[in-house]
Amino acid sequence: MKQIWEEIKKEIRSELPKNSFSLWINPLSFVERRNGTVVLGCPNRFSKNWVADNYKELIQEKLEKAGLGSLKLEFKVQRPSPDSLLLPPSEVPQQLSLPNMPNRPSKGYVSLNKLFTFERFVVGPSNEFAYSASKAMAQGSTWGYNTLLMLAGTGLGKSHLSQAMCHKILERYPDKRVYYITAEEFTNEMISCLRHKRIEEFKRKYRQACDVLLLEEVHFLSGKEKTQAELGHTLDALCNDKKKIIFTSSLPPKDIPSFSEDLCSRLTGGLVTTIESPDFDTRIKILRQKASEMKLPLPEEVAELLAEHLTRDIRQMESALNCLKAKSELLNEKISTGLAREVLRYLTNSQSCIDIKGIRDLVCKYYRINPELLISKSRKKVHTYPRNIFIYLCRTHTEETLERISKAVNRSHSTVLYAFETIERKLREEAKVRKEVEFLSRKIKQCPP
Repeated sequence: MKQIWEEIKKEIRSELPKNSFSLWINPLSFVERRNGTVVLGCPNRFSKNWVADNYKELIQEKLEKAGLGSLKLEFKVQRPSPDSLLLPPSEVPQQLSLPNMPNRPSKGYVSLNKLFTFERFVVGPSNEFAYSASKAMAQGSTWGYNTLLMLAGTGLGKSHLSQAMCHKILERYPDKRVYYITAEEFTNEMISCLRHKRIEEFKRKYRQACDVLLLEEVHFLSGKEKTQAELGHTLDALCNDKKKIIFTSSLPPKDIPSFSEDLCSRLTGGLVTTIESPDFDTRIKILRQKASEMKLPLPEEVAELLAEHLTRDIRQMESALNCLKAKSELLNEKISTGLAREVLRYLTNSQSCIDIKGIRDLVCKYYRINPELLISKSRKKVHTYPRNIFIYLCRTHTEETLERISKAVNRSHSTVLYAFETIERKLREEAKVRKEVEFLSRKIKQCPP
Protein backbone atom coordinates (compact mmCIF):
# COMPACT_ATOMS: atom_id res chain seq x y z
CA MET A 1 0.00 0.00 0.00
CA LYS A 2 2.92 2.33 0.72
CA GLN A 3 4.14 1.83 -2.84
CA ILE A 4 0.66 2.61 -4.21
CA TRP A 5 0.54 5.81 -2.15
CA GLU A 6 3.92 6.91 -3.48
CA GLU A 7 2.68 6.34 -7.04
CA ILE A 8 -0.44 8.39 -6.28
CA LYS A 9 1.75 11.21 -4.93
CA LYS A 10 3.74 11.19 -8.16
CA GLU A 11 0.53 11.56 -10.14
CA ILE A 12 -0.77 14.36 -7.91
CA ARG A 13 2.58 16.16 -8.18
CA SER A 14 2.00 16.54 -11.91
CA GLU A 15 -1.43 18.11 -11.41
CA LEU A 16 -0.60 20.74 -8.80
CA PRO A 17 1.65 23.82 -8.77
CA LYS A 18 5.10 22.90 -7.50
CA ASN A 19 4.78 24.95 -4.31
CA SER A 20 1.37 23.52 -3.44
CA PHE A 21 2.57 19.96 -3.85
CA SER A 22 5.73 20.52 -1.80
CA LEU A 23 3.84 22.26 1.00
CA TRP A 24 0.72 20.09 1.36
CA ILE A 25 0.98 16.73 -0.44
CA ASN A 26 4.63 15.69 -0.30
CA PRO A 27 4.74 15.64 3.56
CA LEU A 28 1.79 13.20 3.70
CA SER A 29 2.75 9.64 4.62
CA PHE A 30 0.84 6.38 4.53
CA VAL A 31 0.04 5.17 8.06
CA GLU A 32 -2.33 2.23 7.70
CA ARG A 33 -5.33 0.75 5.92
CA ARG A 34 -8.09 -0.70 8.10
CA ASN A 35 -11.79 -1.48 7.66
CA GLY A 36 -12.14 0.31 4.35
CA THR A 37 -10.27 3.39 5.59
CA VAL A 38 -6.90 4.74 4.50
CA VAL A 39 -5.08 6.74 7.17
CA LEU A 40 -2.55 9.37 6.04
CA GLY A 41 -0.11 11.12 8.35
CA CYS A 42 0.18 14.93 8.36
CA PRO A 43 3.08 16.90 9.92
CA ASN A 44 0.83 19.19 12.03
CA ARG A 45 -2.76 20.11 12.84
CA PHE A 46 -2.94 22.97 10.38
CA SER A 47 -1.67 20.77 7.56
CA LYS A 48 -4.26 18.14 8.52
CA ASN A 49 -7.14 20.64 8.36
CA TRP A 50 -5.92 22.26 5.15
CA VAL A 51 -5.45 19.00 3.26
CA ALA A 52 -8.83 17.71 4.46
CA ASP A 53 -10.57 20.89 3.26
CA ASN A 54 -8.77 21.31 -0.04
CA TYR A 55 -7.36 17.98 -1.27
CA LYS A 56 -9.47 15.20 0.23
CA GLU A 57 -11.64 14.73 -2.86
CA LEU A 58 -8.61 14.72 -5.15
CA ILE A 59 -6.86 12.04 -3.08
CA GLN A 60 -10.00 9.89 -2.89
CA GLU A 61 -10.35 10.16 -6.65
CA LYS A 62 -6.77 8.95 -7.11
CA LEU A 63 -7.30 6.04 -4.71
CA GLU A 64 -10.31 4.91 -6.73
CA LYS A 65 -8.40 5.34 -9.97
CA ALA A 66 -5.64 3.11 -8.53
CA GLY A 67 -8.18 0.29 -8.27
CA LEU A 68 -8.72 0.46 -4.53
CA GLY A 69 -12.44 1.11 -4.75
CA SER A 70 -14.36 3.61 -2.66
CA LEU A 71 -12.31 4.10 0.49
CA LYS A 72 -12.79 6.48 3.37
CA LEU A 73 -9.93 8.86 4.04
CA GLU A 74 -8.67 9.80 7.47
CA PHE A 75 -5.90 12.25 8.33
CA LYS A 76 -3.76 11.92 11.42
CA VAL A 77 -1.10 14.23 12.83
CA GLN A 78 2.14 12.33 12.52
CA ARG A 79 5.39 14.16 11.93
CA PRO A 80 7.35 12.55 9.07
CA SER A 81 11.04 11.80 9.25
CA PRO A 82 13.27 14.27 7.31
CA ASP A 83 14.34 11.53 4.89
CA SER A 84 10.75 10.79 3.92
CA LEU A 85 10.41 14.24 2.35
CA LEU A 86 13.36 13.75 0.01
CA LEU A 87 12.72 12.58 -3.53
CA PRO A 88 14.93 9.76 -4.85
CA PRO A 89 17.61 11.14 -7.21
CA SER A 90 15.95 9.40 -10.15
CA GLU A 91 12.72 11.24 -9.46
CA VAL A 92 14.06 14.76 -9.01
CA PRO A 93 12.48 16.81 -11.82
CA GLN A 94 14.90 18.47 -14.22
CA GLN A 95 12.59 21.44 -14.73
CA LEU A 96 9.50 22.97 -13.20
CA SER A 97 6.53 20.75 -13.92
CA LEU A 98 3.21 22.14 -15.02
CA PRO A 99 -0.01 20.61 -13.72
CA ASN A 100 -0.38 18.55 -16.85
CA MET A 101 2.31 15.95 -17.02
CA PRO A 102 0.69 12.47 -16.95
CA ASN A 103 0.57 11.52 -20.62
CA ARG A 104 -2.44 10.14 -22.43
CA PRO A 105 -0.74 9.30 -25.73
CA SER A 106 -3.73 7.48 -27.17
CA LYS A 107 -5.52 10.79 -27.68
CA GLY A 108 -2.45 12.97 -27.89
CA TYR A 109 -3.04 15.26 -24.93
CA VAL A 110 -2.14 15.55 -21.28
CA SER A 111 -4.38 16.00 -18.26
CA LEU A 112 -5.05 19.58 -17.21
CA ASN A 113 -5.64 21.44 -13.98
CA LYS A 114 -9.33 20.75 -13.37
CA LEU A 115 -9.75 24.11 -11.60
CA PHE A 116 -8.79 26.11 -14.70
CA THR A 117 -12.19 26.39 -16.40
CA PHE A 118 -14.12 29.26 -17.96
CA GLU A 119 -16.70 29.03 -15.17
CA ARG A 120 -14.06 29.77 -12.52
CA PHE A 121 -12.44 32.64 -14.42
CA VAL A 122 -13.34 36.08 -13.07
CA VAL A 123 -14.10 38.45 -15.95
CA GLY A 124 -13.50 42.19 -15.83
CA PRO A 125 -12.55 45.07 -18.14
CA SER A 126 -8.87 44.01 -18.07
CA ASN A 127 -9.49 40.53 -19.49
CA GLU A 128 -12.96 40.59 -21.07
CA PHE A 129 -11.76 40.51 -24.68
CA ALA A 130 -9.24 37.71 -24.02
CA TYR A 131 -11.96 35.72 -22.24
CA SER A 132 -14.50 36.19 -25.05
CA ALA A 133 -11.99 35.35 -27.78
CA SER A 134 -10.77 32.25 -25.95
CA LYS A 135 -14.28 30.98 -25.33
CA ALA A 136 -15.34 31.59 -28.94
CA MET A 137 -12.35 29.67 -30.29
CA ALA A 138 -12.85 26.80 -27.83
CA GLN A 139 -16.52 26.48 -28.76
CA GLY A 140 -15.66 26.21 -32.42
CA SER A 141 -17.38 29.42 -33.50
CA THR A 142 -17.00 30.14 -37.23
CA TRP A 143 -15.38 33.54 -36.96
CA GLY A 144 -12.38 33.22 -39.26
CA TYR A 145 -9.56 32.72 -36.74
CA ASN A 146 -7.66 29.50 -36.12
CA THR A 147 -4.73 31.03 -34.24
CA LEU A 148 -4.75 33.04 -31.03
CA LEU A 149 -1.88 34.78 -29.24
CA MET A 150 -2.54 35.74 -25.62
CA LEU A 151 -0.21 38.33 -24.07
CA ALA A 152 -0.10 38.77 -20.30
CA GLY A 153 2.34 39.28 -17.46
CA THR A 154 3.05 36.65 -14.83
CA GLY A 155 0.12 35.73 -12.61
CA LEU A 156 -2.66 37.46 -14.59
CA GLY A 157 -4.51 34.35 -15.77
CA LYS A 158 -3.20 33.38 -19.19
CA SER A 159 -2.55 29.77 -18.11
CA HIS A 160 -6.04 29.62 -16.62
CA LEU A 161 -7.66 30.77 -19.87
CA SER A 162 -5.49 28.58 -22.07
CA GLN A 163 -6.25 25.44 -20.08
CA ALA A 164 -9.93 26.43 -19.95
CA MET A 165 -9.87 26.35 -23.74
CA CYS A 166 -8.49 22.82 -23.68
CA HIS A 167 -11.17 21.71 -21.23
CA LYS A 168 -13.94 23.17 -23.38
CA ILE A 169 -12.56 21.73 -26.64
CA LEU A 170 -12.27 18.25 -25.12
CA GLU A 171 -15.72 18.56 -23.60
CA ARG A 172 -17.28 19.35 -27.00
CA TYR A 173 -14.97 17.17 -29.10
CA PRO A 174 -13.68 14.25 -26.95
CA ASP A 175 -11.77 12.70 -29.85
CA LYS A 176 -9.68 15.80 -30.55
CA ARG A 177 -5.93 15.37 -30.07
CA VAL A 178 -4.91 18.35 -27.96
CA TYR A 179 -1.29 19.05 -27.06
CA TYR A 180 -0.75 21.46 -24.18
CA ILE A 181 2.94 22.14 -23.62
CA THR A 182 5.33 24.92 -22.66
CA ALA A 183 7.92 26.22 -25.11
CA GLU A 184 10.59 24.94 -22.74
CA GLU A 185 9.15 21.41 -22.79
CA PHE A 186 8.77 21.61 -26.59
CA THR A 187 12.45 22.54 -26.88
CA ASN A 188 13.60 19.80 -24.51
CA GLU A 189 11.52 17.19 -26.32
CA MET A 190 12.95 18.23 -29.68
CA ILE A 191 16.53 18.08 -28.37
CA SER A 192 15.90 14.64 -26.88
CA CYS A 193 14.48 13.37 -30.17
CA LEU A 194 17.47 14.74 -32.07
CA ARG A 195 19.88 12.99 -29.71
CA HIS A 196 18.04 9.68 -30.00
CA LYS A 197 17.48 9.97 -33.76
CA ARG A 198 13.70 10.21 -33.39
CA ILE A 199 13.17 13.60 -34.97
CA GLU A 200 10.79 12.21 -37.61
CA GLU A 201 8.61 10.85 -34.81
CA PHE A 202 8.67 14.30 -33.20
CA LYS A 203 7.59 15.93 -36.48
CA ARG A 204 4.74 13.48 -37.01
CA LYS A 205 3.49 14.03 -33.48
CA TYR A 206 3.11 17.79 -33.80
CA ARG A 207 2.43 18.14 -37.52
CA GLN A 208 0.14 15.18 -38.24
CA ALA A 209 -1.14 13.68 -34.95
CA CYS A 210 -2.25 17.00 -33.46
CA ASP A 211 -5.60 18.76 -33.82
CA VAL A 212 -5.00 21.58 -31.34
CA LEU A 213 -1.61 22.90 -30.25
CA LEU A 214 -1.42 25.09 -27.18
CA LEU A 215 2.09 26.42 -26.65
CA GLU A 216 2.72 28.34 -23.43
CA GLU A 217 5.48 30.88 -22.74
CA VAL A 218 6.79 31.28 -26.29
CA HIS A 219 9.13 34.02 -25.06
CA PHE A 220 11.29 31.13 -23.77
CA LEU A 221 12.33 30.48 -27.39
CA SER A 222 14.46 33.62 -27.36
CA GLY A 223 17.79 32.81 -29.03
CA LYS A 224 16.87 29.18 -29.81
CA GLU A 225 17.18 29.32 -33.58
CA LYS A 226 16.76 25.60 -34.36
CA THR A 227 13.67 25.31 -32.18
CA GLN A 228 12.20 28.44 -33.76
CA ALA A 229 12.78 27.00 -37.24
CA GLU A 230 11.17 23.65 -36.36
CA LEU A 231 8.22 25.40 -34.71
CA GLY A 232 7.78 27.53 -37.82
CA HIS A 233 7.51 24.43 -40.05
CA THR A 234 5.11 22.83 -37.56
CA LEU A 235 2.87 25.90 -37.55
CA ASP A 236 2.81 25.97 -41.35
CA ALA A 237 1.67 22.33 -41.42
CA LEU A 238 -1.04 22.93 -38.81
CA CYS A 239 -2.28 26.12 -40.48
CA ASN A 240 -2.52 24.40 -43.85
CA ASP A 241 -4.75 21.74 -42.25
CA LYS A 242 -6.91 24.39 -40.51
CA LYS A 243 -5.87 23.19 -37.05
CA LYS A 244 -6.28 25.41 -33.97
CA ILE A 245 -3.14 26.97 -32.50
CA ILE A 246 -3.00 28.95 -29.25
CA PHE A 247 0.08 30.72 -27.91
CA THR A 248 0.76 32.56 -24.67
CA SER A 249 3.61 34.93 -23.96
CA SER A 250 4.66 37.59 -21.47
CA LEU A 251 6.06 39.67 -24.33
CA PRO A 252 4.89 40.67 -27.81
CA PRO A 253 6.92 38.61 -30.33
CA LYS A 254 8.51 41.78 -31.76
CA ASP A 255 9.99 42.51 -28.30
CA ILE A 256 11.41 39.02 -27.67
CA PRO A 257 15.20 39.19 -28.05
CA SER A 258 16.71 37.05 -30.84
CA PHE A 259 13.32 36.04 -32.21
CA SER A 260 13.03 35.36 -35.94
CA GLU A 261 10.89 37.67 -38.05
CA ASP A 262 9.26 34.68 -39.77
CA LEU A 263 8.09 33.18 -36.48
CA CYS A 264 7.05 36.60 -35.21
CA SER A 265 4.87 36.98 -38.29
CA ARG A 266 3.31 33.52 -37.82
CA LEU A 267 2.47 34.16 -34.16
CA THR A 268 0.80 37.49 -34.88
CA GLY A 269 -0.95 36.34 -38.05
CA GLY A 270 -4.18 35.51 -36.22
CA LEU A 271 -5.97 37.14 -33.31
CA VAL A 272 -3.89 38.86 -30.61
CA THR A 273 -5.37 39.51 -27.16
CA THR A 274 -3.97 40.95 -23.94
CA ILE A 275 -4.71 40.57 -20.25
CA GLU A 276 -3.93 43.59 -18.12
CA SER A 277 -3.75 43.94 -14.33
CA PRO A 278 -7.29 43.77 -12.87
CA ASP A 279 -8.95 46.97 -11.69
CA PHE A 280 -10.29 47.48 -8.16
CA ASP A 281 -13.76 46.03 -8.79
CA THR A 282 -12.35 42.97 -10.55
CA ARG A 283 -9.87 42.43 -7.71
CA ILE A 284 -12.82 42.45 -5.29
CA LYS A 285 -14.55 39.76 -7.39
CA ILE A 286 -11.39 37.65 -7.57
CA LEU A 287 -10.82 37.86 -3.82
CA ARG A 288 -14.42 36.89 -3.07
CA GLN A 289 -14.32 33.91 -5.43
CA LYS A 290 -10.96 32.66 -4.15
CA ALA A 291 -12.13 33.07 -0.55
CA SER A 292 -15.31 31.16 -1.32
CA GLU A 293 -13.33 28.31 -2.86
CA MET A 294 -11.16 28.21 0.26
CA LYS A 295 -14.22 28.34 2.55
CA LEU A 296 -12.79 31.50 4.04
CA PRO A 297 -15.26 34.08 5.41
CA LEU A 298 -14.21 37.45 3.97
CA PRO A 299 -15.94 40.54 5.41
CA GLU A 300 -16.61 43.37 2.96
CA GLU A 301 -14.16 45.76 4.65
CA VAL A 302 -11.40 43.14 4.55
CA ALA A 303 -12.00 42.44 0.85
CA GLU A 304 -11.81 46.17 0.07
CA LEU A 305 -8.62 46.58 2.11
CA LEU A 306 -6.93 43.70 0.29
CA ALA A 307 -8.14 44.86 -3.13
CA GLU A 308 -6.78 48.34 -2.47
CA HIS A 309 -3.26 47.13 -1.71
CA LEU A 310 -2.87 43.90 -3.72
CA THR A 311 -2.44 45.35 -7.18
CA ARG A 312 0.34 43.23 -8.68
CA ASP A 313 -1.32 40.00 -9.83
CA ILE A 314 -3.68 37.18 -8.88
CA ARG A 315 -0.96 35.08 -7.27
CA GLN A 316 -0.34 37.87 -4.79
CA MET A 317 -4.04 37.79 -3.86
CA GLU A 318 -4.00 34.00 -3.44
CA SER A 319 -0.92 34.26 -1.24
CA ALA A 320 -2.64 36.88 0.94
CA LEU A 321 -5.75 34.76 1.39
CA ASN A 322 -3.66 31.68 2.23
CA CYS A 323 -1.75 33.66 4.86
CA LEU A 324 -4.97 35.15 6.21
CA LYS A 325 -6.57 31.72 6.59
CA ALA A 326 -3.45 30.26 8.20
CA LYS A 327 -3.18 33.10 10.73
CA SER A 328 -6.88 32.91 11.53
CA GLU A 329 -6.84 29.16 12.15
CA LEU A 330 -3.50 28.94 13.96
CA LEU A 331 -4.20 31.94 16.20
CA ASN A 332 -7.91 31.13 16.52
CA GLU A 333 -8.84 34.70 15.50
CA LYS A 334 -11.68 36.00 13.37
CA ILE A 335 -10.90 37.49 9.98
CA SER A 336 -10.60 41.24 10.55
CA THR A 337 -8.97 44.31 9.02
CA GLY A 338 -6.33 44.12 11.75
CA LEU A 339 -5.37 40.59 10.77
CA ALA A 340 -5.45 41.58 7.09
CA ARG A 341 -3.08 44.51 7.76
CA GLU A 342 -0.60 42.12 9.37
CA VAL A 343 -0.65 39.98 6.24
CA LEU A 344 -0.32 43.02 3.97
CA ARG A 345 2.73 44.19 5.87
CA TYR A 346 4.64 41.16 4.60
CA LEU A 347 3.21 41.04 1.08
CA THR A 348 3.04 44.63 -0.11
CA ASN A 349 6.22 46.06 1.34
CA SER A 350 4.18 49.05 2.45
CA GLN A 351 6.47 49.31 5.45
CA SER A 352 9.60 48.62 3.46
CA CYS A 353 12.45 50.97 4.19
CA ILE A 354 14.28 50.25 0.94
CA ASP A 355 13.53 51.75 -2.45
CA ILE A 356 14.89 51.51 -5.98
CA LYS A 357 18.01 53.47 -5.03
CA GLY A 358 18.67 51.22 -2.05
CA ILE A 359 18.35 48.07 -4.14
CA ARG A 360 20.56 49.57 -6.83
CA ASP A 361 23.29 50.35 -4.27
CA LEU A 362 23.02 46.85 -2.79
CA VAL A 363 23.24 45.10 -6.17
CA CYS A 364 26.15 47.24 -7.38
CA LYS A 365 28.07 46.64 -4.17
CA TYR A 366 27.42 42.89 -4.26
CA TYR A 367 28.42 42.46 -7.93
CA ARG A 368 31.12 45.16 -7.75
CA ILE A 369 29.90 47.17 -10.69
CA ASN A 370 29.40 50.86 -11.34
CA PRO A 371 25.73 52.00 -11.05
CA GLU A 372 26.04 53.55 -14.51
CA LEU A 373 26.39 50.08 -16.02
CA LEU A 374 22.81 49.25 -14.98
CA ILE A 375 21.53 51.84 -17.45
CA SER A 376 24.18 51.30 -20.11
CA LYS A 377 23.50 49.62 -23.45
CA SER A 378 26.03 46.88 -22.67
CA ARG A 379 24.84 43.34 -23.40
CA LYS A 380 27.79 41.61 -21.75
CA LYS A 381 26.68 38.94 -19.31
CA VAL A 382 28.73 40.54 -16.55
CA HIS A 383 26.45 43.59 -16.89
CA THR A 384 23.09 42.13 -18.00
CA TYR A 385 22.96 39.58 -15.17
CA PRO A 386 23.22 42.13 -12.31
CA ARG A 387 20.75 44.35 -14.21
CA ASN A 388 18.25 41.49 -14.38
CA ILE A 389 18.75 40.73 -10.69
CA PHE A 390 18.15 44.41 -9.89
CA ILE A 391 14.90 44.36 -11.89
CA TYR A 392 13.73 41.15 -10.20
CA LEU A 393 14.41 42.53 -6.71
CA CYS A 394 12.64 45.81 -7.49
CA ARG A 395 9.57 43.96 -8.76
CA THR A 396 9.60 41.60 -5.78
CA HIS A 397 10.47 43.88 -2.87
CA THR A 398 8.93 47.22 -3.81
CA GLU A 399 5.56 48.44 -4.98
CA GLU A 400 7.16 50.58 -7.68
CA THR A 401 5.39 50.65 -11.01
CA LEU A 402 6.76 48.99 -14.12
CA GLU A 403 7.30 52.46 -15.57
CA ARG A 404 9.51 53.57 -12.66
CA ILE A 405 11.61 50.41 -12.80
CA SER A 406 11.96 50.73 -16.59
CA LYS A 407 13.24 54.29 -16.22
CA ALA A 408 15.72 53.15 -13.56
CA VAL A 409 17.46 50.86 -16.07
CA ASN A 410 16.70 52.90 -19.20
CA ARG A 411 14.80 50.03 -20.79
CA SER A 412 11.34 49.40 -22.26
CA HIS A 413 8.52 47.81 -20.29
CA SER A 414 8.76 44.61 -22.32
CA THR A 415 12.51 44.31 -21.68
CA VAL A 416 11.95 44.67 -17.94
CA LEU A 417 9.25 41.98 -17.99
CA TYR A 418 11.54 39.69 -19.95
CA ALA A 419 14.37 40.24 -17.44
CA PHE A 420 12.01 39.40 -14.58
CA GLU A 421 10.85 36.20 -16.30
CA THR A 422 14.48 35.24 -17.02
CA ILE A 423 15.46 35.41 -13.36
CA GLU A 424 12.26 33.59 -12.34
CA ARG A 425 13.25 30.74 -14.64
CA LYS A 426 16.85 30.71 -13.40
CA LEU A 427 15.61 30.53 -9.81
CA ARG A 428 13.90 27.24 -10.68
CA GLU A 429 16.88 25.81 -12.53
CA GLU A 430 20.10 27.17 -11.00
CA ALA A 431 21.06 26.79 -7.34
CA LYS A 432 23.71 29.53 -7.64
CA VAL A 433 21.10 32.10 -8.69
CA ARG A 434 18.73 31.02 -5.90
CA LYS A 435 21.44 31.49 -3.28
CA GLU A 436 22.36 34.94 -4.57
CA VAL A 437 18.75 36.15 -4.70
CA GLU A 438 17.99 34.71 -1.25
CA PHE A 439 21.05 36.46 0.18
CA LEU A 440 20.16 39.81 -1.38
CA SER A 441 16.52 39.44 -0.33
CA ARG A 442 17.61 38.87 3.28
CA LYS A 443 19.75 42.00 3.11
CA ILE A 444 16.77 43.99 1.83
CA LYS A 445 14.53 42.74 4.64
CA GLN A 446 17.24 43.48 7.23
CA CYS A 447 17.72 47.10 6.14
CA PRO A 448 17.66 49.56 9.06
CA PRO A 449 14.55 51.78 9.44
